[in-house]
Amino acid sequence: MLDCKPIDSPMDPNQKLMADQGELFTDLERYKRLVGKLIYLIITRPDLSFTVGIVSQFMQAPHIDHWNVVLRILRYIKKAPGQGLLYEDKGDNHISGYCDADWASCPIDRHSTTGYCVFLGGNLISWKSKKKNVVAQSSTEAEYRAMALITCELTWIN
Repeated sequence: MLDCKPIDSPMDPNQKLMADQGELFTDLERYKRLVGKLIYLIITRPDLSFTVGIVSQFMQAPHIDHWNVVLRILRYIKKAPGQGLLYEDKGDNHISGYCDADWASCPIDRHSTTGYCVFLGGNLISWKSKKKNVVAQSSTEAEYRAMALITCELTWIN
């Protein structure tokens, strides 16, 4: 059953998806095909990166709850068709970057998720959201890893 609440984000921020929650989704190929198309779409829609990264973790055995999140992403895209990247010449060549980390955010394996975005003259030119492959011992360590990641990106860009 689909909820009819207004869609203001691609995924409910309080929802934690698990690998073995609820009933299995029966059409595995449909799930894989649609999530694959969403992965391609995030090239120009960085607002979808985090959510698509989460649903792509369940490609081998998706459940109904995972499919419902994919449908919510589609409703979000339909509601905001004009979203995407727009590059404007603002007369500024200043490079700036922002990063964040969500310590132990994955309820399955307790790994942290880090992300960053880099701007050139106020235009988004690079972004990444990634679940780390190690468990951070503290939120400080997770934030430090995020800062190290964006420092590497900024060094590469310069």
